[in-house]
Amino acid sequence: MTEEIDPQKLDIWFPAKRYGWGWGLPVRWQGWLVLSAYAILMVWAAFLLSPEQQPLSYSVSVAVLTALLLLICWCKGERPRWRWGDEKPS
Repeated sequence: MTEEIDPQKLDIWFPAKRYGWGWGLPVRWQGWLVLSAYAILMVWAAFLLSPEQQPLSYSVSVAVLTALLLLICWCKGERPRWRWGDEKPS
C-alpha cells in the first residue's frame, strides 16, 4: 500500500501532479516566489528582446529561464513520474 506523502512535512516547494508527469502549483512561499520571478522575467524578456526583431536572443532567453525553472523544480520538488490519479492497491 502506498502512503500519501504530505508535501508540507517535507521541504518540497512543488508537489508532483496527480495526473501525468511533472509538478503542480507550489505549496510553499518559496515556490510561489520562483514561479512569480519566472513569469516576470519572461514578460521582461519579451519587452527587452523583441521576438520579432531578435528571435534568436529571445529564444535563448526563454530556453535559459525555462531550464532554470525546471532545475529548481527538480531540486525542490517531488520526484516526477507518471501518475494516473489516486493509486489504489490491487
